[in-house]
Amino acid sequence: MATVLGAYGLALLVEHEAGLRVDSVVQAVVIASALGRVQRLFDRTDRLVACVVLPGAAAAGAELSTLIERHHLAGDAAFVVGVAGAIWVRRFGARATRAGTLVVLPLIAVLVVPAGAVPVGGHEHTAWAAVTALAAVVWGTTVTWAAQRTGFAPRPPSAKVTTTPRAPRRGPAPSTRMAVQMAAALTAAFAVGRNLWPDHWAWVVLTAFLVCSGARSRGDVLVKGAWRTLGAAAGTLVATAVSGQFGPRSDTAVVVIFVVLAVATWLRELSYAYWAGCVTAVLSLLYDWFGESPGDLLHTRLAGIAVGAVLGVAASWLVLPIRTEAVVRARTAAALSGLGELMEADWHDGRAVRTARARFAYRVEQLATVTAPLRILAAVPVPRALSDRWHPDPFTLRSVTALRRCADPVDDLTEAIASAPAALTCDPAVTRGRARIAAHALTVRRSIGRRPTPPDPTEPTSLDRFRTPEPPTPANRFVPPALAALDTIDTQLDLIGALFGPPPVHTPETPTTAASTG
Repeated sequence: MATVLGAYGLALLVEHEAGLRVDSVVQAVVIASALGRVQRLFDRTDRLVACVVLPGAAAAGAELSTLIERHHLAGDAAFVVGVAGAIWVRRFGARATRAGTLVVLPLIAVLVVPAGAVPVGGHEHTAWAAVTALAAVVWGTTVTWAAQRTGFAPRPPSAKVTTTPRAPRRGPAPSTRMAVQMAAALTAAFAVGRNLWPDHWAWVVLTAFLVCSGARSRGDVLVKGAWRTLGAAAGTLVATAVSGQFGPRSDTAVVVIFVVLAVATWLRELSYAYWAGCVTAVLSLLYDWFGESPGDLLHTRLAGIAVGAVLGVAASWLVLPIRTEAVVRARTAAALSGLGELMEADWHDGRAVRTARARFAYRVEQLATVTAPLRILAAVPVPRALSDRWHPDPFTLRSVTALRRCADPVDDLTEAIASAPAALTCDPAVTRGRARIAAHALTVRRSIGRRPTPPDPTEPTSLDRFRTPEPPTPANRFVPPALAALDTIDTQLDLIGALFGPPPVHTPETPTTAASTG
């Protein structure tokens, strides 16, 4: 909110001095609101990229707003291509993903200002939009840096930690699938919104975008669509009941908007429904500020939200769908890969051990994020005839539970390694435990990826690889905790292996490949 209020103050100053329209202030607030959240994961390179990408995207968003008002078809097509392209670039890694997110922010601001609320201008405000966006990046960077330096906000994980192994896939990449889904949803939303509600089409388009945006799988988009619809409906009803008390151009309404936006940011970590409800209330209050009666538009807003959610869910389920099971398998295999990297790391290198531990923890959290919507679906009562198709398979939920149970043993093992690396690497029992878990994790990854075990299998990880030439040291007090941690991890790997089943049996016709998963 410090980022938002700073950008808001600067946008007001620029609007007054340069004689701009009020939509420039709205664009600055929308950009700063999302930037304040995503920039927490930025490193120095990401911030430099933001200083280039976001001003250019803000200028493009200003031009796009004018284009949509003057030439609907061309503007709508440019919006769809811009959003879908920003999603497609995710195939190039985490840094490209964050850059694509920045590109989308000014485009979404185009949907926030009510159609016809401000006069269509020329190109004179384009450069100021870029300047305001650059100032928002600089101010947001300053605020975030101060918060991280003082410990108020956690530091972002390094690129080494967030890197995820890429496995060969069949068919289009997930980024391509998500881009095509978004393009289909937005195209349908523009078509339906323009024909059914010519003056309020943006509600349909905005909802379709929010439902499809960041949807990791069919289950994820289904839950998000439901939360978006229910939360938005509740937010619209509440805002309609209170917004009429303020009137057009009310300063009190502006204060209430920022208060609700702060609450939305706070509650988003608890449930997406809170975020959807609060943001919809903010938009309703904004429409009231522009002079449009919320009561007269209540049915239109609710209908537009419902239609947009249906279009978003339909696009994600019918157009190159991403199966939830495939996402869970990929994330589980990535977490197991991180566990194997910890076992195979040089335990005398403290930095390598800490990086492997952080990478494992990060990937487990990513898996938990994917399976969170499935826990909601599993709790929904359905007829017995539909139970098998509706409720997720057991491995989708139990695998993340088993991996999370490895978190404490991994922490204990890492602490023991940091305290006595020489003693642990020379102990025969610890060496056997490391090799056993490394091999076990590899076997489970083969099961997840349905990759056959190589013919005439040998020990995947040699014991000599972990053994140091140093003479054994006397018994060390850190050896028993390390052995206990290794045994606990091995037990959880047994559980995961039982969930996914044994690897396929190799036949002469089956090519052998490295264990991986799609």
